[in-house]
Amino acid sequence: SPGYCWPFQGSQSEVLIRLPTQIEPTAITILHPSKISSQLGTASSAPRDFTVSVTLPAPLCFTSKGLDEKGKDRTLLGTFTYVMQKEPTQTFLLENGIPRAFRFLKLVIQSNWGKPGYTCIYRVQVYGKAVGTNALTKTH
Repeated sequence: SPGYCWPFQGSQSEVLIRLPTQIEPTAITILHPSKISSQLGTASSAPRDFTVSVTLPAPLCFTSKGLDEKGKDRTLLGTFTYVMQKEPTQTFLLENGIPRAFRFLKLVIQSNWGKPGYTCIYRVQVYGKAVGTNALTKTH
C-alpha cells in the first residue's frame, strides 16, 4: 500500500536480488502505486529509467562494506522505462538469447520521476524457468 516501500536516498541506487533457485529469467515486473492512490497525490518517487542484469556465478564475499562480488561478470538483460501514465504494475520482457540460469539479478535504478529526496520501490517480481535439482516447478 502507499507509503510501505523500500525507499532509498536520491534518484539512483541498485539492489542485488538473490533468487530462491537458479532461474532462466524472462521478465521482470515493477509495481508503484498510482498518483491517485498516493496519500500525497503524486507518484514522483516512482523509478523511471532502470536496467536489469544478471551476475554470472562467481564467489561472493560479505565484507564490512557489504557484498563484494568477485569477478563482477554481468550480462545486461535490458534497459527499461517505468511509465507513470500507464498501469501501476508494469511487466518488462527481458532480452532473450541467454539460455542460462542465474541465482542473482541486479536491478539498477538510474532515475525517478522527479522526487528530489528519495525513490521508492514497492514490488519487484522476476519471472522465468527454474532449473536445477532444487526446482519444484518449471516456471515462477
